[in-house]
Amino acid sequence: MAIRIAVVGLGKIARDQHLPAIAANPAFELAATVDRGGAGVPGVPNAISFNALTELPVAIDAIALCTPPQPRVAMARAAIARGWAVMLEKPPAVTPGAFAALAAEAAAADAVLFATWHSRFAPFVGRARDWLRDRQVTGGRIRWRESARKWHPGQAWLWQPGGLGAFDPGINGLSILTAILPHPLTVESARFEVPEGAATPIAAKLTLGYQGIALAGDFDFREESGETWEIVLNTDRGTLHLAEGGAALSLGGGAFERAAPAEYPGLYARFAELIGGHRCDADDAPLRLVADAFLIAEPVPVAAFAP
Repeated sequence: MAIRIAVVGLGKIARDQHLPAIAANPAFELAATVDRGGAGVPGVPNAISFNALTELPVAIDAIALCTPPQPRVAMARAAIARGWAVMLEKPPAVTPGAFAALAAEAAAADAVLFATWHSRFAPFVGRARDWLRDRQVTGGRIRWRESARKWHPGQAWLWQPGGLGAFDPGINGLSILTAILPHPLTVESARFEVPEGAATPIAAKLTLGYQGIALAGDFDFREESGETWEIVLNTDRGTLHLAEGGAALSLGGGAFERAAPAEYPGLYARFAELIGGHRCDADDAPLRLVADAFLIAEPVPVAAFAP
C-alpha cells in the first residue's frame, strides 16, 4: 500500500518540488494538504491549519513540513505523537538545541524523522565525497550567491528571528560541504551585513576551519545577475570544483561534467527507504555551523532590503 502523505505549507518550494516528486513516486499517495490560503490541490482534502489537518477524516501515514522553520518543531512533535513519519524541510528547526530535543523525542517514540538537506541529493555530491576521501584538503572556498527577490519574493519570514536570511540558501551549500568532507568543520570568524529592520543577514563572510586550514565562505542574497552556487577545494592531488549547486563537477582541473538536477525525487526515495526500515536520518551539522556563525558574527548595518 502506498504511503499516505500530507504536505503542510503549499508555498513555492512545495508546489515546485515536493508535489511533483510525490506525484512521480509510486511509493507515495498525496492524502491531504495544509494551505492556509485554502486553494490546496484539486481533488485532495485541504485544511487551513495544522490543527485542522488532524481533524480531517483522512488516513495519514507521513507528513512533509514545508512551512517556514519557526513553527516546524511544534508541528513535528504533534505528528510524532500521532504516529506519523516526519519529513522536515531545511532547516529542520531554528536552533540546534530545539532539533536535538525533537530528535531525542522521535527516538524515544521509535518514530521516523527525516531532516532533509535537499542539496545533498544533487547529482555529483556523492562523486565529490568519494574523490575527497583519500585526499588532503589544502584550501578552498564556498560561494552561495542568489537573488532573494527571484526565489523568495515577498517572504518576510526570512528576515525575522529564525529566518536565517542569506543562510536560507547558504545552508544548502554548507549541507553539501559537511557531506563531502571527511572531517568536521568549525566557524572561525563571521561578518554579517544586516539590513535595517531585519534580524538576519542579507550577506555574510565566513572563515571556516578544517584540519588546520581556512576555507573562505561568501553568502549573499542580493545577487541579481551571475548567481553562483559553488564549492572549490584544493587538495594535495588536484582541485575539486563543484558548481551549479552540485549539478556540475570538475575534478583535477578537467572539464565539467553536468547533469540535470533531481534533488527532490532522491529525497522522497530516501524518505520511503527510511519509512520502510523504520529509521531516522537526523543530521544537524549544517544548522550547527549557521548557529555558530550567528553566535560570533560581527554585525554591519546596511540599508533596508525590500524583498
